[in-house]
Amino acid sequence: MNCNHDTTVLVTGGASGLGAATAAHFCELGCMVIVTDLPSAEAAERVATMGAEFLPADVSQSDQVQDLVATLVKVNCVPRVLVNCAGIAPASRTVTREGPHDAAVFEKTIGVNLIGSFLVASNIANAMTSLDPLEDNERGVIINTASVAAYDGQIGQCAYAASKAAIAGMTLPMARDLASLGIRVCTIAPGIFATPMVTAMPEDVQDALAANIPFPKRLGNPDEYAALAQHIAENRMLNGEVIRLDGAIRMGPK
Repeated sequence: MNCNHDTTVLVTGGASGLGAATAAHFCELGCMVIVTDLPSAEAAERVATMGAEFLPADVSQSDQVQDLVATLVKVNCVPRVLVNCAGIAPASRTVTREGPHDAAVFEKTIGVNLIGSFLVASNIANAMTSLDPLEDNERGVIINTASVAAYDGQIGQCAYAASKAAIAGMTLPMARDLASLGIRVCTIAPGIFATPMVTAMPEDVQDALAANIPFPKRLGNPDEYAALAQHIAENRMLNGEVIRLDGAIRMGPK
């Protein structure tokens, strides 16, 4: 599909980081962009500044996701493109000085990253079935976000890596599930990007991270993630695929 003023895009986690860059990118293309993120005045202001609509929700809560999608259906704004960027990245070893990994932290990480992505994808896909088919009978595309941690999880990343590996693992079966409905599914697995979490680190730490990237030897720009999301949306032969966007990095243990 062509990403223009006729295209409605939903970005989860779109108030910051990769999600914000993606939402802003699609706004610049002239798309109708809807952002969902946790409710806050700061998030609402940031989204309004980029020219998108803000519908707050906790994607890990099925009732909130259902309400979000019901609102989109009611106002005739069912998206053609879904980009799932909502996620958290806590760090903890399997066993620490205090004892075993905090079960609540593990459950929350799976709940936001994996279950949240699935709930939004499933509910939006159901709504997409009401859309008129476009060329090749395409109705929409779902883009999930994994991580290189899905393959190269580091020390302290058990919960995070497990959630992202599961997102990568559900890509092909979800694409197969939705193929007959004209809905594609792809996943982007980014490496080390200049998101607020990383840019808040000391400059020498950022330089050390960038030095481990074969080429280009720098942190990824969130706009490069957004550009790949656009290309996936526009290239109908991309389906059921996980794409590493990482400058060929392979993460070491720490």
